[in-house]
Amino acid sequence: MTHLRVGIAGLGTVGAGVVRLLRGNAEVIAARAGRPITVTAVSARDRAKDRGVDLGGIVWRENATDLVSEELDVIVELIGGSEGVAKALTERAIAAGRHVVTANKALLAMHGAELGAAAEKAGVVLAYEAAVAGGIPAIKALREGLAANRVSHVAGILNGTCNYILTRMRAEGRDFGEILADAQALGYAEADPAFDIDGIDTAHKLAILAGLAFGQAPDFGAVHIEGIRRISALDISFAAELGYRIKLLGIAQRNEAGVSMRVHPAMVPERNLLAAVDGVFNAVLMEGDFTGPVFLQGRGAGAGPTASAVVADLIDIARGTRVPVWGTAPAALGALRQVPMSSHVGAYFIRLMVVDQPGVLADVTSILRDHEISLESMLQHGRKPGEAVPIVLVTHETTEALAAAALAKIAALPAVLDPPALIRIEAK
Repeated sequence: MTHLRVGIAGLGTVGAGVVRLLRGNAEVIAARAGRPITVTAVSARDRAKDRGVDLGGIVWRENATDLVSEELDVIVELIGGSEGVAKALTERAIAAGRHVVTANKALLAMHGAELGAAAEKAGVVLAYEAAVAGGIPAIKALREGLAANRVSHVAGILNGTCNYILTRMRAEGRDFGEILADAQALGYAEADPAFDIDGIDTAHKLAILAGLAFGQAPDFGAVHIEGIRRISALDISFAAELGYRIKLLGIAQRNEAGVSMRVHPAMVPERNLLAAVDGVFNAVLMEGDFTGPVFLQGRGAGAGPTASAVVADLIDIARGTRVPVWGTAPAALGALRQVPMSSHVGAYFIRLMVVDQPGVLADVTSILRDHEISLESMLQHGRKPGEAVPIVLVTHETTEALAAAALAKIAALPAVLDPPALIRIEAK
């Protein structure tokens, strides 16, 4: 029986997990793939490092791009990054007629269209189930399960680090900086966490999901991105009082105006499925015109879940399963109008820290009135004349442009002490 010969570039947590999974479940995998899947070559920077797996009998290449010269059917790219070795290896592998499986969301978000076109032209597979939401089969669900549907909406919790931090902030009533430090000590956050907490990781994944959902090339540059650095324990406490939980969401929507893609903290109603997704878990909610809402939840990172997604792609390749890289032929990928964030329509949570003195609230509400923004509710707990107190305003629906303009005016009031906090409310 012919084996599917696999080379792995990158032997970190996920790469070692792939080797371990292929060996540990070899019989099950071979039965489902129709033939054995075998790792015959690897590449990583430190050959002496103990990775907890036996690499005896496997060809070792110091340079990842040298894997292309080996007798391989598939190259698994687990190096990461949108440029450099990862991009060069992927391009060379495709040009050499090798199938590619990758977990590299940055590479696909930035260069997915051209890599997909090159793979289609070369007649090879470019598979990336592991690039979004770890062990959750979000890619297959969108590209294959919902293939007959017009998808109007994709939203998700796509970064476990941020979700873990926000979950602990809510549970413990502690501020962002304290929980981030704990998360770094426990290994849930990187020493430099900017990629996660500033929303970049989520935006890469959202660009991929939106490309699949709407038949467009991934367009990372069109994603509006905000992170969670400015979320405070006070915001989370007020959110709970109002019946919301704060989550970092990636949201892509398509309507008659075009496509909008945004990553930002959001107030999610407690009854919403996404509100109950806690800790390091991820979730994806998609909506097709014939299926209605489809909800998937699971572990979004880690050796096991991500390796599982990589091996699922390898099994498809072993079977001979072929689907278009972006769900449709490259020539059919649309150039859809990108709707600017300023056009977003929704309700807003606004928290102000103000000096408790007569006339402050009147000044604030007059600015909102001048910008045609009406209030649904207001919260202020107690009084401290002459001291700083929080005031929370919940608006009815308005546009992002009007909300931003009003907030700039409010921030300039002498009685407003700190930059106002604005969090969008997601009613769905």
